[in-house]
Amino acid sequence: MKTITRRAATVVAAGALGLGGLAVAAPALAGAGPFGPGPAPRITAAAESNGMGFGGGMGFGGGMGFGPGSGSCQTLAEQGSLTAAQRSVLASMAQEEKLAHDVYAAFAARYDAAVFDHIATAETHHLIMIRTLLQRYGVADPTANQPDGTFTDPAFKARYDKLVAQGKASLSEAMAAAQQAERDDIAALEAARGGLTAPDVKQVYANLLAASERHLAAFTRWPAR
Repeated sequence: MKTITRRAATVVAAGALGLGGLAVAAPALAGAGPFGPGPAPRITAAAESNGMGFGGGMGFGGGMGFGPGSGSCQTLAEQGSLTAAQRSVLASMAQEEKLAHDVYAAFAARYDAAVFDHIATAETHHLIMIRTLLQRYGVADPTANQPDGTFTDPAFKARYDKLVAQGKASLSEAMAAAQQAERDDIAALEAARGGLTAPDVKQVYANLLAASERHLAAFTRWPAR
């Protein structure tokens, strides 16, 4: 079994943490783990960019890399309004991003495939952005103080257990499980965007959807050797 130490965050251009076209200023993370309590991150600029890829410059998904590089800058859009159902979906999206992180972290500890460690880090950034929205809209965070592999919703726990069990069989099965996790995430994000009017939530969901599509491509193309 491979033992690794995961980074809670990856520092990218201008000292910010890249996130699909948005970024979280690094000082906002001081003293707060990815799933523990802490202040909401401050939105600045930068991107999950068309920069250096992992492993000899190879980018994930059509040359898209997650390392330092140039990218379009955005700031978080203005706050809108959410229905009760949309607020519930927003909370569910936090668990969706945590599930992806926890599955990839489990595989990163088991297999010598850098794609799991890198995309687990990206999922940490995604959860940070969802948490920013949760705080903006006064929605309780269902992932707060939840260790890897634990969820307040039994349905997410069941999905996590199923994906991790599948991935334990072999590296190729772990890649297949990761692909399924990304397909589930994409489906959830596409459904969540229906009828949405809040500019900031629409923006974050669009960025997360684009990132999930790149992650799916990365897991699909990674050699399962």
